[in-house]
Amino acid sequence: MVIIDYQAGNLTSVVRSFKALGVEGRVTQDPDQVAAASRVVFPGVGAAGKAMATLKEKGLDRALQESFRKGTPILGICLGAQIILEYSEENDTPCLGLLPGRTRSLPRQEGLKIPHMGWNRVRFLKPHPVFQGLPEEAEYYFVHSYYPDPAQAAMVLGVTEHGIRFPSALGWRNLVATQFHPEKSGRFGLKILENFLAWDASDVK
Repeated sequence: MVIIDYQAGNLTSVVRSFKALGVEGRVTQDPDQVAAASRVVFPGVGAAGKAMATLKEKGLDRALQESFRKGTPILGICLGAQIILEYSEENDTPCLGLLPGRTRSLPRQEGLKIPHMGWNRVRFLKPHPVFQGLPEEAEYYFVHSYYPDPAQAAMVLGVTEHGIRFPSALGWRNLVATQFHPEKSGRFGLKILENFLAWDASDVK
């Protein structure tokens, strides 16, 4: 398993969480290692424009696209749940296009804090192996100002309320993604990572 390092935030908590599960994830910027990996974790915080520029510069965009085409299990986290779509409103950025859709700005409303930061409730809409064994509703940790909005409702596995109801968990074929941070979300977040390690994505239609 590899954890992609594209200079988009501190990966320490992600690495530590997988170590707690007995797995040494290889942190890498090498596109060949990503393309050859049995599982790919794609975390990140920061701005879409800079992230995509770094991914392209290092050839990691093509490696991720190849991993998705091959059916490699992929887990996107936070920024990694946004730039898997075709386009982000942040920095007017064309993105990876693994899934159809756009990443949109959370609405600015009086009394509503942006960035959305802290614990908030996720309600899962449908079953998925990566979210198996979790409550239908529970709190997870968020830090973001944008949210993923896939083109197909079937890709939305979980939703959260913050001014609007937005997609906070996505899934399609061999890809799952969370707008929240499972690595900072206590035992339920750790369960998501454990499930991802055991997930046989070849069963997904």
